[in-house]
Amino acid sequence: MSYKIVVDSCCELPEKLLLDKRFERVPLGLEVGEYSIMDDENFNQAEFLKKVAEYPKCPRSSCPSPERFMESYAEAAEHIYAVTLSSHLSGSYNSAVLGKKLYEEKYGKKQIHVVDSESASGGETQIALKLMELEEAGYPFEQIVEKIEAFRDSIHTYFVLDNLETLRKNGRLTGVKALVASTLNIKPVMGSDKGEIIEKSKTIGIKKALGKMAELAASEVKKPEERRLIITHCNAPERAEQVKKQILADAAFRECIIMDTRGISSMYANDGGVIVTT
Repeated sequence: MSYKIVVDSCCELPEKLLLDKRFERVPLGLEVGEYSIMDDENFNQAEFLKKVAEYPKCPRSSCPSPERFMESYAEAAEHIYAVTLSSHLSGSYNSAVLGKKLYEEKYGKKQIHVVDSESASGGETQIALKLMELEEAGYPFEQIVEKIEAFRDSIHTYFVLDNLETLRKNGRLTGVKALVASTLNIKPVMGSDKGEIIEKSKTIGIKKALGKMAELAASEVKKPEERRLIITHCNAPERAEQVKKQILADAAFRECIIMDTRGISSMYANDGGVIVTT
């Protein structure tokens, strides 16, 4: 059966899949004051981070319209899957669901399934790659839907950022009861609980925080030999490599993928941020 996997632009895709016709990235919008761009193939991370550093207030994002998702569903593929940012962090999931409704009202019923990743960045990548595997293995649509929801529930997400201000000012840390002052150099290791951001641990300094994140990722994963380790970073390749090295020393994953963040993930991770999903 033919299929298509639609992802919002918070999903980082390996370079070899960026031009793959089985995938489509639906861009979110980015705003830094009067500087406004779409998070598409023209995104320039260095330029964006410079704009953010120079802007005294907080950058913002806007999710794709339901009509834009509807357009992405309107093609010959028999099975359509959409993977979005956590519904606790963005309106992207709701737009994708409404886009399905609009499609069906205009064109009739079709096998379309929208997945709330309950994560972001590499968490979305995990789901997109798993969907591809399940389709290529020949599973029927209904079984893939069941399997992908179970897989989504098994994903662990962790992140360490130099700066949590974008998340805080955009109201994305409502589930975190207290955050210590950055002037104390206390760095929290953050994670996800059913799509909401939680604090997993605290350490002194970024190096120890990255080490603690690697320790948690290696110790909490089940059957790593059957899973991917995906590390995404915002302009921090050395940190990503160090985290990879530490995790793989303690857990033998079947594959490890490291990618730099695109627009939305760069906005929230800020310069130097590292995200791990298992």
